Amino acid sequence: MENPEASLADEQAHTSPDRGLLHVWHSAGHSRQLCPDRVLLSRPVLQVSLGEHHGLLLAQGGQVYSFGELLWRDLSVPVSAPVPEVSLLGKTMVHVAAGGFHCGALSEQGSVYMWGENTAGQCGQTEKGTVTNITVPEPCPVSVVDGEVVPPVVVRVVDLACGREHSLALSAQNELWAWGSGCQLGLVTSTFPVGKPQKVEHLAGRHVIQVACGAYHSLALVRRLPPQDYNTQHAPKKKERGQSPHYSVTEREELSAVEDSHYCPLGVELTEVMKGEASSQVRGPRRRLRAGATSASSSPGSDDSKSNTKHPNLESQGQTDSVTETDGSPKVHLLSADELELQNLLEKLSDQSLDKQDTDSLSSHTSDDSCISSTPSSDLLTSSYKDDLNTKRQMHNNSGLSGSHSSSPVCLNEVRLCLEKEKRSLQGLKSSSLTNIYQKGKTATSRRSSLPGTPTHGSPRRRHPCACRPSSAGGASAGAPEEAEDGLPFLETEIWSWGRGSEGQLGHGDQLARLQPLCVKSLTGEEVIKVAAGSHHSLALTAQCQVYSWGSNMCGQLGHVNIPVTVPQQAKLSDGLRVWDLSAGQSHSLLLADGDCVQPVLLYCGQQKEPVQTERLNQSESSSKRSPSRVERYTVMPTLLPFCIEMGYVSSVCSGGQSCAVLADHNVMGFISAIHELASRERHLYCWCSSVRKILLTPLRKRDSLCPVLGEQCTHLFFSLCESFVQLSTLIGRHATALTYFLHNVQGCDVTTLPLLTHTEYFIDAYKRYFSSLGDFQVMGGFQPLHKLSLESLGFRQTLLTQLSVSDQSASGDVDLVSMLYWPLQQLHQYSRALLKLAACYDVLTVEYKSLDQGHKDCESLSSSLLRRKKEAETTFLFWKTHSGKTTECLRLPRRRVVCESSNRSLTLQNAGRFSNHWFILFNDALVHTQGTIPSQSFFSTHHVYPLTCLWVKPVTENGSGLHALKITCPEESFTLVASTPQEKNKWLRSLNQTVDQILGGGGQGSSPAMTRTASYTFTADERFKDAQYTGSWLAGRVHGRGTMKWPDGRLYKGNFKNGLEDGYGECVIPNKLLNKTDTYQGQWREGKIHGFGKYKYASGEVYEGCFCDGQRHGYGMLSSGKLARNSSSVFIGQWVHDKRTGYGVYDDITRGEKYMGMWLDDQRHGSAVIITQHGVYFEGAFRENKMSGLGLLMSDDDTVFHGEFTDDWTISGKGILTMPNGDSLDGQFSGEWSSGLKVVGTYTKPGIDEPPNKEKNGLKLGQYAVPADQRWICVFDECWSRLGCEAAGKGERTTAWENIAVTITTARRQSPDLSRSQTKVLECLEFIPQYEDPVTAANYDNIRRYLTKACETPHHPLGWLVETLVTAYRMTYVGVGSNRRLLRQAVQEVLAYLTHFYSVIRFLFPGLPDDGSVLPDAPTSPSKSRRNSYTTGQGCVMVVSSSSLLLPLLLPRLYPPLFTLYSLQEEQEETEYWERILRLNKQPDQSLLSFLEVQEKFWPLWMSILGEKKQIVSSSKDACFVSAVETLQQISTRFTPSDKLMVIQKSFEELTLEVKPLLDGDFLWCMDDLFPLFLYVVLRARIRNLGAEISLIEDLMDPNIQHGELGLMFTTLKACYIQIQQETNA
Repeated sequence: MENPEASLADEQAHTSPDRGLLHVWHSAGHSRQLCPDRVLLSRPVLQVSLGEHHGLLLAQGGQVYSFGELLWRDLSVPVSAPVPEVSLLGKTMVHVAAGGFHCGALSEQGSVYMWGENTAGQCGQTEKGTVTNITVPEPCPVSVVDGEVVPPVVVRVVDLACGREHSLALSAQNELWAWGSGCQLGLVTSTFPVGKPQKVEHLAGRHVIQVACGAYHSLALVRRLPPQDYNTQHAPKKKERGQSPHYSVTEREELSAVEDSHYCPLGVELTEVMKGEASSQVRGPRRRLRAGATSASSSPGSDDSKSNTKHPNLESQGQTDSVTETDGSPKVHLLSADELELQNLLEKLSDQSLDKQDTDSLSSHTSDDSCISSTPSSDLLTSSYKDDLNTKRQMHNNSGLSGSHSSSPVCLNEVRLCLEKEKRSLQGLKSSSLTNIYQKGKTATSRRSSLPGTPTHGSPRRRHPCACRPSSAGGASAGAPEEAEDGLPFLETEIWSWGRGSEGQLGHGDQLARLQPLCVKSLTGEEVIKVAAGSHHSLALTAQCQVYSWGSNMCGQLGHVNIPVTVPQQAKLSDGLRVWDLSAGQSHSLLLADGDCVQPVLLYCGQQKEPVQTERLNQSESSSKRSPSRVERYTVMPTLLPFCIEMGYVSSVCSGGQSCAVLADHNVMGFISAIHELASRERHLYCWCSSVRKILLTPLRKRDSLCPVLGEQCTHLFFSLCESFVQLSTLIGRHATALTYFLHNVQGCDVTTLPLLTHTEYFIDAYKRYFSSLGDFQVMGGFQPLHKLSLESLGFRQTLLTQLSVSDQSASGDVDLVSMLYWPLQQLHQYSRALLKLAACYDVLTVEYKSLDQGHKDCESLSSSLLRRKKEAETTFLFWKTHSGKTTECLRLPRRRVVCESSNRSLTLQNAGRFSNHWFILFNDALVHTQGTIPSQSFFSTHHVYPLTCLWVKPVTENGSGLHALKITCPEESFTLVASTPQEKNKWLRSLNQTVDQILGGGGQGSSPAMTRTASYTFTADERFKDAQYTGSWLAGRVHGRGTMKWPDGRLYKGNFKNGLEDGYGECVIPNKLLNKTDTYQGQWREGKIHGFGKYKYASGEVYEGCFCDGQRHGYGMLSSGKLARNSSSVFIGQWVHDKRTGYGVYDDITRGEKYMGMWLDDQRHGSAVIITQHGVYFEGAFRENKMSGLGLLMSDDDTVFHGEFTDDWTISGKGILTMPNGDSLDGQFSGEWSSGLKVVGTYTKPGIDEPPNKEKNGLKLGQYAVPADQRWICVFDECWSRLGCEAAGKGERTTAWENIAVTITTARRQSPDLSRSQTKVLECLEFIPQYEDPVTAANYDNIRRYLTKACETPHHPLGWLVETLVTAYRMTYVGVGSNRRLLRQAVQEVLAYLTHFYSVIRFLFPGLPDDGSVLPDAPTSPSKSRRNSYTTGQGCVMVVSSSSLLLPLLLPRLYPPLFTLYSLQEEQEETEYWERILRLNKQPDQSLLSFLEVQEKFWPLWMSILGEKKQIVSSSKDACFVSAVETLQQISTRFTPSDKLMVIQKSFEELTLEVKPLLDGDFLWCMDDLFPLFLYVVLRARIRNLGAEISLIEDLMDPNIQHGELGLMFTTLKACYIQIQQETNA
């Protein structure tokens, strides 16, 4: 199948293309006699541009051809055989432009090439210091460089336009550049010609879309600024009640009038600041008014030394117009009056023009045809302009003022004179000015700023950057349509014009020239999408397919006979013609329009050869000598050219000089016709939408009686309908414009870029929103009163409404508004049909076919869906109409649609009473059950509404009773419905299922909706959830899954539910009314109660984190009083039973500085315990009822010890022994408080001189009254067993334990979105259950170690939680006040107890592990891999598994800081002695120290290596011997576990051996006599702090299996070195 989009460039030269067919003809002939010439090229023509007597073609492949009179080469080329531009071969061109007598082309890279006549510098080819080249025979590059940026950058150009003596370029940044000669450049310069392109500064900051050049004038299509950017202080006020706050297109006309009213005829913009100025303020010294972009000094009769006034708040800081007498000489006046008076005059003048809609713009009175050129010597302005000036002044009998281009002060008296003359002219109802007094008010008032060069929005140099301007260069191809941010064309546009205006071609209501771009205000808001410029006239095409024209009408080229021609007037088109392309030549215009058929037609207006009866034009007799002479043979209206049918499908038109040209395509396989038909229908629809908006919707919105007639609800719905209609209409308009642009470049566009395919969601959203609001308005019965209102509003123009209606009307001729507003629904079918036609042109495997086919399906689906909605709205409206009444009105909602109802008693309630009536109505959102109903009268006493989102329906199986029943389940109620027949039962079941499925977001295809769903519901009767609102998951009528429950009193629960109750993880907020704060809980729930592990923050400031059971604190938990506590600040960590502290726990009373570590009972201290105070006092003993009671041991910080009986806290009463630090003791009866003094009756004993003090001779052993280590923190291990699914330690199923672990890890990974990548990977690894049943061997032992390492890294794993909690408990015990050296033994025993309990948990999970200290069955292949866990026997290497070797690496690094601190405190005295000797001995040089330590000289190193270089060791060398061994031993402080520290010691011995070996010959074995002094030297030089603590820690916690091996011997050597250093006294 042929691909219509395929390029024909590779075809043979003789093959005639089907695309890009070019036809050219002379425009002056009669339409019946014209015979267009066909340009024969082997490749399609993409673009054509015509000059005065020549033309340019752009063919496929980027080649440029020329034809016509090529004066710069003295060639005449026939149209039928154009010649290629040879110098451009090899370059890909994308755009061509023909000026009057010169040419331009754009390359793919955005470069400009110009050639042809260059007398005015229009080709940009000038050399500094030389005269301009008269002609440029060959294309030469013109560089467009932006010199304002540093460094200067080359500008990429995307569009090009040429006049007779100037050229314009549009950059990718949407800025305008000009070169050539004349005021049509719009540049701030007095030197012509302008040889190098310069930026048009007056349009800087504006977003230029398209440019066009006439002979001596220029047009620019510019994106309109947002309304607030025009005048932020005059935002449109809302005039009617209930009006939608959104700015819409329906308000555009009103908005335009509001904007225009702020411009007075003199071009001075009024602001609120000016109006509010104090009347007492008098204008001070005159200030200079910056002349914006004009050269005031060059104006005739103006003096540069004149002072100019400037208002400080004037937004328009460009030029102001001088007020002159009729002779043209400027008068300079000082403002002697108050400034407010001037402002009031200007305001009156502006308001009066607004109020009288049939008045003329004052610009007519100030019309002065003096085109003040920047170069008076230039030949651009001939004496004819000055001659015409005198003639026009005589004709303007009312024009007492004339505007010149100098910046002179505004005189108050002359403004008064202006106002008075305007009044007189209005009273006389006659005006000889160029503007018509009968002109419509909108057009007249919108030209109030139209004086020469008056900038509409202020000086470009002072203007802030435009928000619409893109920040980077656009990548659009040359001539491509300008698109908004969403990719569719922008319709909010303005036209700016400048240059000569002698024929009114600028459109400002006068015949003055403009040196700077000025906005044509009357076209603002008309949605112009294209501009075209003839020699002396201008055309504008709107999105509504209307043509506006202005300028010279000597040959009828404007297409109308309206006057004045100095302002845009609408061309007269026959009914049914919609113009979508236009072009303008020297004295004619060519239009391309949609007709009755799909194929477009050509319309021509202008000169014809045969005389034609014309109307006499009421036009000014004066004309420029450069304008064509008046002819009597021209068309009054655009005339159809009959030969256009033979050309095929015309895609674009072009005019220039006296010639016309069109590009056409043949309809290959229906592709072209399908595109044209789609575009034509879309343009038709947009024109219809615009008419509906203008004739119907906008007038109705503005009526004051709208709300009283429709009612408040319907009024809001009507505004919503209008807004959605405007949004849909705007989308259709932008789409129609995009299709028009697509047709202009149909050969270069990809069919997959059609907006219907790229913006499908836009269309679906707009159509759905519109038809939804339309249905809502229809359901609420808004159309009946709206129809009456529309008839009143239109009055005698009711026929306009009939013309808008597209459906068949009743015999009475009444217009059906419903059918009329539903008409856009037909367009969806047209979309689908067009896409199907286009898809048929492609092979089914191509991307184009798939894209088009998908678009067709989307449109068809949307169409059927909206048709169904329309039918539902009609049915619902009839239902409410039938069952109208006050009782049913409460159920009538805009979005509600009726599905079915049981007024025929087809459905009733089971077990209903004989005399009760039940009526069931199924809506699209609820099932309504009414009782006491008389359906025919729509009366009922009570009704219940059941939302469908929370309704479950299930058919009841027949059990022989003959009942056809349906079970309905709701959150708080269930009931059974009985149908009269099986058919009724199936009907209701299907309807209920479909409707529920639809409201839940399903397709509503009749399948049963899921039992699980997400919905919102407010409970009314449930005891626990009364008045609570729930949003979340449901299962068969009960809350189930994740959800949020909110109570009216402020309670909030967010988490998991199960069978209607809170179950699983959840977060709860409970208000505390007494404290006016809230309690919050995060954690586990079970069956509606707090159960499991969680964190509870109380309103009082307390925080509990731990276990709960049935809503009470039970098990392990930590309670912090927090900073907000009034009485005391404290922390308790330990066991709870039924909300009370019971069992072992640690209580840190931060306020009193005491820490209690012992047993509790019912929130009281009871049992064995230890207390430490911040003053270093240590007590251990028994407590009863929160007091010290019975035997106890008390030690003060100075080692004073009391062992005896206590009766209260720190109160002694009874027998005891008091031992002093020096060994003296008191034995007897004691009484009194420890801190305040003791009474003693007893014996004082002083030990003998030779008897050493023995602290333990009286049984004073620390820890004898403390809680045994293996009985502490049992609650923590119980919680771990519970998480594994065991009732008690080791009592449970191992399989269940592993399943619980997997579920916990999976749940944590899914419910924790803030996990890091590494954490997620760890959790993923832990989800897999290892092979725990296998017997543990040396081969898989490492796998278990790795698994445990990962498990302990995350608190989500039960083992990880266990480790984290044990660490928290340990630190709470031994940090702070608990950091007391007397607790060291207990701390060590606690660590060992942890290992024992922990190992029992590990053995439960991995039953293959042997008992603690047992040997694994087989030995590893490489003994070095498991050196720490193995030792050597005579038979070989065996591996011993112990709790310390397996678990200490997991626990000890986390427990190390508090534990090592205790060791350091214990060894503090010895450490002092050790360190003093270390410092003293290290002062000696190496050889001296070795000699002192009696190291044999054969071990003394002679050389040392520094950075690889050997240096001899001398007697003064220090820290040079055995450096490697010293550095290795220093690493002992960086290791945590005893095994790691022992490995450091072993490595140090190995390094020592390696350094000694080179000094000795042969094999060498150490003996202790040689080794000890040498290692002593290494220990001295290592300078290890707290070495005694390190040795004690290793000794206490090292694996007993290696005490007697090689590592044990090395450790003993280190310990001996430490003792030797302490005892060393000889220096």
